[in-house]
Formats: sequence, C-alpha cells, structure tokens
Amino acid sequence: MQRKFFGTDGIRGAANSWPMTAEIAVRAGMAAGLQFTRGDHRHRVVIGKDTRLSGYMIEPALTAGFTSVGMDVILVGPMPTPAVAMLTRSLRADLGVMISASHNPFADNGIKLFGPDGYKLSDKIESEIESRMQADISPHLADPADLGRAMRLDDAPGRYIEAVKATFPADRRLDGLKIIIDCANGAAYKVAPTVLWELEAEVVPVGVEPDGFNINKDCGSVHSEYMREQVVAHGADVGIALDGDADRLILADEHGQVVDGDQLMAAIADHWLETGHLRGGGVVATVMSNLGLERHLTDKGLHMERTQVGDRYVVEHMRRHGFNVGGEQSGHIILSDFGTTGDGLVAALQVLALVVAEGRPVSQVCRRFQPVPQLLKNVRYNGASPLDKPNVSDAIAAQGGRLGDGGRLVIRPSGTEPLIRIMAEGDDDALIHQVVDELAEVIEAAAGEG
Repeated sequence: MQRKFFGTDGIRGAANSWPMTAEIAVRAGMAAGLQFTRGDHRHRVVIGKDTRLSGYMIEPALTAGFTSVGMDVILVGPMPTPAVAMLTRSLRADLGVMISASHNPFADNGIKLFGPDGYKLSDKIESEIESRMQADISPHLADPADLGRAMRLDDAPGRYIEAVKATFPADRRLDGLKIIIDCANGAAYKVAPTVLWELEAEVVPVGVEPDGFNINKDCGSVHSEYMREQVVAHGADVGIALDGDADRLILADEHGQVVDGDQLMAAIADHWLETGHLRGGGVVATVMSNLGLERHLTDKGLHMERTQVGDRYVVEHMRRHGFNVGGEQSGHIILSDFGTTGDGLVAALQVLALVVAEGRPVSQVCRRFQPVPQLLKNVRYNGASPLDKPNVSDAIAAQGGRLGDGGRLVIRPSGTEPLIRIMAEGDDDALIHQVVDELAEVIEAAAGEG
C-alpha cells in the first residue's frame, strides 16, 4: 500500500499544514490507540515532546484522539526521544509517542510511535494504522464512561536521568573533564547537563534556553560550529552536540574538530571487542557510512552490514541478526545493551567512559580511521521525483561506472523533505567531486522540467 502519512521516521511536515495538523493528530491518536488496544486492562500511552511551539497544538490533539478511544494518557512534557521509549517500557504502557521533527527547524514537527517494547513500529504496523486513519472510526469510539484520562508524570526527568547514569561504569567518574554540552534548545535542555554534572564533570551548557522557535537554530548536532567554538574558547576537553530530540549526537575533540557517528561507532566497537562485549561480529550501519569505517572493521576481523537510511532500519537489522552496536554517520548510535533506539547521551557516556579509562585526549581516543573522501549534495524538487526519468537513470548508471569497484555512489530521496540526496565516495577526491556535480546538474535539470 502507498504510504500516505508515514515517512522514514513517523509522520512529519510543516506544522499546521498537512499532514501535521491538529485534525490529523487526532486521527493518528484514535487509529494508533485502536491498533494497540488489546485485552481488557486499562490501556496507556506515554506522550513526550521537544520544545517546538507547535507541540502545544499537537500534544492536546493526540491526547484527545487517544482518550476518545478509551486509552489513558501519561504526559511527560519535553523529554528526549529515547526517554519516551524507556518510559513506555518502564510504565508497562501499550504505546509511546514522541512529538518531534528531530533535527529540523522549529516550523516542522512530527509524530514518532513506539510499541510496548520501546521499539519504533514496523512498516507493516504503520501501514495498518494508516488504514485505520482513513477509515470510519466513529463505531469504535469509547462510551462516555469509558473515555480515557490524562495525567502528567512529574518525575519523568529524574527517572530518565537515573537510567542514563546506570549505563556509565560504576567505578568511573567524569571529574577532571570540562565538557561543553549543546542541547540544541531542544528536548534534553534540562536532563543532559544534569547527567554530566551528577557524574562530576565540569559542565558548560549551551543551547539550553528554548523559546519555541530556536530549536536547532545555529546549534545542536546539525549546526555544531558554535559548540566547537565553545570547546576552544573554554579550553574544554570535549564537546557534545545533541539534536532537537536528543536521539543523536556529534562530538568535538579538544581542538574543536568534529567526531562523527562513524568514528564513534568504531571507537565503541573496538573497545567492546577488546572487553568481550561486542556481539554480532561487527557493526550495523547505513549506506551513508564512510567506506573508511568498513575498511577499519575489516582490518579488525569484523564486518559491517549496511541498511537503508533510518535508525529504525538499523535497529531492525541489529535485532534480527544479534548485533549490539549500530548507527548512522549523522550520529544516531544504537547500543542495544542499553536501549531500544538511538540515544545521544548514552552514546556520549560510553565514549567518555573510554576516554577516562585510557587517560588520553578525545582526539586520540576517537580517531580510529582515515575517512575516504566523501561528498554529499542535495537537490530540491517539486512534484514528481526526477529519479523516475530515464535520462536521470542513465546518468546515475554512467557515473557509478566511473567510480569502479573502489568507490560507491548512493542516490536516494529524503524520507522527510522533497530532496534528492547524492553521495559519492572513493579514493580519488577530484573524481568524487566531478561525479556528484555532474549528477546534480542532470537531476536539477530534470526537476526543473517538472
């Protein structure tokens, strides 16, 4: 079935425009509530959000939808996406919902759904919810006496803080480390600095003054320049930049140089291999991860398995094949020993534990391989995808042939925006730029033709 509402990470779009309207949110709540009403017990859903202004519209709309089909709602307010996943399991809830558009600007918003096990829903279940959203739900509405109730869980931040701290080795502390933590004016603006402070780091928090409009604005993991500048200005040992819902991170070493998700996965996998904790014989990454990571793992006797872009596809592959380390170059790091989804704060603590154990600076601990030259360019389009045009397909095949066996070409539509993403990598940097630039011209021309 053609997916009408759900993309690669839930429902997402510009706030107060289709499909991110209050009306759609109500129907999503009704449909998801019915989908997960199983048995005679009182059913519960946990709803969290980030700091976007539109959260004030989407949260009550979802609440109305869920309560109308008899499901009780537990509201936790601004909390990271992984906190919602954790609380869904901890509270024995039937469903979890995060209202967020992750790294997107404030004008966008989204709805992410988690099952009772804390994992994001499969394509199959999302398609079933879509079918319910488009059907007549009125026969399934609860009787007046059976309507759901809504309550706020005031100690939700404390519960998550304790869960995150429990992932850090009990015999280690962060005293002696000065840490810049950039919370992107998003969901982790309270909990992230608290976790680091309670583990005895010297904490310099930035991006912790959300006003509804400034989430991800010139800060956070997508715009890490400010965090990197602060590392240098404060003489910090490390910088951590989270995104709007704190399910991913980017690090900076003591020189303000970026450490991306590929390097973080390599560092954690190396350490867990040495300590006997690594499962699956390698790492699960996506088609966007650098070829240098794959070569590094191969040299260690490990392997890398790739999935399509999207952290939930990484998680699904990890669960199916027994891996416990996976993620994306963008900074989604999934450590299944500790959680069911990407958690920027938990991943940061694992790296910090390694830094403390080795007693070496981040620049040495986290630089595990030399990345292969890689270039990514986005082409925006309106209407039908230009990838469907024959001349574009021919150009992609021709340019892929130029890279040969030593390079990779990945062309894919974004799951959240009307963009075509062009990525090429290989040992010849000049050739990589030629391939990407020439393909971008072809796709831009095709997009302009309508």
